[in-house]
Amino acid sequence: MRPLPLPDPGSPPLTSASRLLLWQAGRQRGVLALSALAGTVSMLAAAASPLLLGQAIDAGLAGGFGTELFVWCAWMLVAGAVVVGSGIFSHTWDVENWMRAAFSMAELVGDRSTRAGHSLTATVPTGEVVATVAGDAPRVGEMYAMAGRTFGGVMTYVLAAGYMLTQDLTLGLVLTLGIPVVAVVLALGVRPLQTRQRAQREASGRLTSLGADTVSGLRILRGIGGEDVFTERYVRQSQEVRRHGVRVAVVQSVIDGLQVLLPGLLAVLVLWLGARAVVGGELTSGELVTFYGYAAFLAWPVQMVMQMLQITTNAFVSARKIIAVLRVRSATPQPASPAAAPAPGAPMADSASGLVLPPGRVVALVCADPDVSAAVATRFGRLDDDVESGSVVTLGGVGLTELDKEHLRRRVVVSEATPHLFSGVLADAVDVRGRASRDELLAAMLTADAADVLDSVPGGLDGELPEKGRSLSGGQRQRVALARALLTDPEVLVLVEPTSAVDAHSESRIAARVARARAGRTTLVVTASPLVLDHVDDVVLLSPEGRVVTSGTHAELLGRTDADAARYRAVVGRDMSDDGGAAADLEGASR
Repeated sequence: MRPLPLPDPGSPPLTSASRLLLWQAGRQRGVLALSALAGTVSMLAAAASPLLLGQAIDAGLAGGFGTELFVWCAWMLVAGAVVVGSGIFSHTWDVENWMRAAFSMAELVGDRSTRAGHSLTATVPTGEVVATVAGDAPRVGEMYAMAGRTFGGVMTYVLAAGYMLTQDLTLGLVLTLGIPVVAVVLALGVRPLQTRQRAQREASGRLTSLGADTVSGLRILRGIGGEDVFTERYVRQSQEVRRHGVRVAVVQSVIDGLQVLLPGLLAVLVLWLGARAVVGGELTSGELVTFYGYAAFLAWPVQMVMQMLQITTNAFVSARKIIAVLRVRSATPQPASPAAAPAPGAPMADSASGLVLPPGRVVALVCADPDVSAAVATRFGRLDDDVESGSVVTLGGVGLTELDKEHLRRRVVVSEATPHLFSGVLADAVDVRGRASRDELLAAMLTADAADVLDSVPGGLDGELPEKGRSLSGGQRQRVALARALLTDPEVLVLVEPTSAVDAHSESRIAARVARARAGRTTLVVTASPLVLDHVDDVVLLSPEGRVVTSGTHAELLGRTDADAARYRAVVGRDMSDDGGAAADLEGASR
């Protein structure tokens, strides 16, 4: 069996819930077959007990405590041992079926979430995505966990019914036809149950989304006094979920009651008819016990089937929710036929801004509106296909949308302004590609001026970072993210405001070290800090509309007297006149 999680989540069919569930069944058909085999053996061994008990009773009545009675009792012990042994394997494979299906669905959603980008949250509420992984994936897994035992129950029912028909036609027909009638009556409640469960699921998803949105905007809500408004909305939606839950419980309770009542009535009828047959000499006492035992026992497979119907209903509802997430188109889709990759050292260009990034140069991008320059820079990494802007970014004359995405991600790396760190070992958080030596890790941390992080994390590179790296200050997180970007050693590195949260002295050291580390390799830095601009090869000024205005070295632009240079000095002059302790205060406040 392949270990979990799977290296490749696969490409499931998204046309319908049934096709998705069948696709997943095919992926774990081996475990399903083992589960069905163990479930069948376990159920058949359990079904043998009424027959063996009846034979033992007849043997005891005929010969007393003789050898024949003890033989039948020994066979009952064997059947019990088989039930226990096969039950262990059945449960083991049932759990594995659940885990494989649930983990596969969660992995598919996670893979789509990472590849779809912002188009996912624009299409599906964040809370709905969370609910899909936390609730829907396990519900799908339950169907596969129940499949083996249900198959065994159906096979046992067929064989037991065939045996009873050969022993007594009347009683056999009552049981053979009565149990399906009971199942049909119970099945009538499945459709209204499915409808009410779907409504509850949708209401619960809206509640989760509302809670997630409220938590994410909590600081803003407090600032404008909107907490009470959102609390009232959350209370209303909570009551809506409760009302739907009550409606589901009403139908569920009726079905549960009928599952006990109807098989019980059937057992009473069988016992009455069987007793008459015994009095008339048509059945032995042991055969009556066998028939009564099957009347009670076969209610178990019926309950299994009904439970399977309910679980399958939930699985179909959940599968549709999963499909809704998986159908979201990626913000940067993979081309069907990727173009041939340009040779290393090719220039990059952005048609919308007119920015050309020459190979082997460290270039800074400056704009009065930092968001404009950041948007231009991130287009170089194809993090979003900004169709509305009409921008076409090319590498060596080939559009980025035409290149293989995996190839592009290896050649061009974008480190955004807000660093994202995951929990785990610090060395793993920095070396995301898992190929750096210890010395290279330390060198990257030194270049990013992050040596103090090694002291603040117990264990240094081998120490554990908590979720989001919250034990580090804002400046430390930014420097760890910079070391991570440098360690990828890409052909083109894009750094967006890499020193915005550090003090002036650290910023100066980082600027000089990064310039030395990236010398001769294509690098784009979005910044308006003179401490950084003084170390780059070229500076490009963008207008607030996102078009290239002028370019040159930092010293040249400061010394020129034309209007474009004046615009440049107006932008960087604000940073030059800032209090030198502001950045230090920022980092200290973020600790």
